Amino acid sequence: MNNTKRYSVSVIICTYTRADSLRDTLNSLLLLDLKDINFELIVVDNNSKDNTKDVVKDFTKIADFPVKYHFEQRQGLSYARNTGIEQSSGDYLFFTDDDVIPESDWLFQTLEGIEKYNCIACGGYIAPLWLGDNKPVWLTEIFYGFIAIKTDKQGPKQLDLSSDLPFGANMAFKRTVFEKYGLFNVERGRKGNNLASGEDGELFERLIKANESVYYFPDSKVKHKVEEFRQKKSYFRRWRYQASKNLAIVNDLPGKKRIFGIPLYLFHQMFRAIWTALIFRITKPEDEAFYKEMVVFHFFGTINGLFKRYK
Repeated sequence: MNNTKRYSVSVIICTYTRADSLRDTLNSLLLLDLKDINFELIVVDNNSKDNTKDVVKDFTKIADFPVKYHFEQRQGLSYARNTGIEQSSGDYLFFTDDDVIPESDWLFQTLEGIEKYNCIACGGYIAPLWLGDNKPVWLTEIFYGFIAIKTDKQGPKQLDLSSDLPFGANMAFKRTVFEKYGLFNVERGRKGNNLASGEDGELFERLIKANESVYYFPDSKVKHKVEEFRQKKSYFRRWRYQASKNLAIVNDLPGKKRIFGIPLYLFHQMFRAIWTALIFRITKPEDEAFYKEMVVFHFFGTINGLFKRYK
């Protein structure tokens, strides 16, 4: 990339069979303020079954910046992100998703924050963009983390292991992160229609444990589409179950007394969670009751993951 400008930036978007949504995201990038930025876009197609390649090809004809398309056959978001890193040339690597619309000053707000606070990685504000006309009343802010929404207006602030870590829809790293600490963990993260996640959080944890400076910038803003199917309780149950299962497969739990690889105390915790969920369903508002139900699905997924690890 040309080094005459102040910043050298690569934006990496990984996509899987969402051509129409991807088109919206790509078109929104045309509105970015790119003053003093050498900019390139990397689109990684992770085995899409639709016309994703054609959408990217059409976009390259109207974009006034370099656009690189790469096909990653290995299924999994971590594989796709790692391919994007390997194909990029920027000093700053930004990640967002194929259902995100960034604000025009997204890059500048983030870059200025990185410079001012001398951090190596960061995340930003993710506003919900509700699709459909009937957002459920129970879908309150306590569930936003499950759909990668982050509306914390406090900051800038440095993050630690007790913080709510950034989401992949809005995160950025200096290239040196990947040179020094490695790539995304391919054992974690979404694969195709499997909703398991956690690869972005694991990387941020890795950096914080190494005493690196990680920040949250509320002025670094994007909008994240929330489709109608992601506003249903069935989606949340499936997400919680699959994410907990994936985490348990990768990371074992402590405990010597086990049956089929599952610590016995986990069964006690699960039954207590089921009882609590039943009580809340009768006595509490719908959002609080469903949140307790999500805890039950966490235990279902964890136990299944530990059993799979045992086999």
